[in-house]
Amino acid sequence: MRSVRFLFLFIFLLACNNDQGQRNPYLQEIGFRFEINLNLPLYSPLTNAGNAVYIGAQGVGIRGVFVMNTGFTYRVFEASCPNHSPSPCSTTELNGQTAICSCEGFEYSLFTGQQFSIPDDGKRYYNMLEYQASQSGNIIVISN
Repeated sequence: MRSVRFLFLFIFLLACNNDQGQRNPYLQEIGFRFEINLNLPLYSPLTNAGNAVYIGAQGVGIRGVFVMNTGFTYRVFEASCPNHSPSPCSTTELNGQTAICSCEGFEYSLFTGQQFSIPDDGKRYYNMLEYQASQSGNIIVISN
């Protein structure tokens, strides 16, 4: 019985991982809440799978957000490029289902938030910062 406890403790200690991921040093995480009414013409593209919209309202994210209808759920990503501090060129631009940073041309998937074609230069690159999204009827609430 004692050896079983020791084995369990040993496996438990091996399973503990001190790496909790690295927080993005370029983007501060701010608190906000914003409601999207899908009945409004501005947001009607979100009623179809594969469509995304940019919301640049004051106080929504750092530089606004992209809301994407993935077909199964809604995903919301920060519009500020995650790989450098906010600057005049760091607001990514919507191009179909991709967000493009005009500073260096980095591209990100709005389905996953992942960066396409990560440079092989040994530097740490970050995916897009994702916010929470919940739906109730025709209202989508995005928040952080």
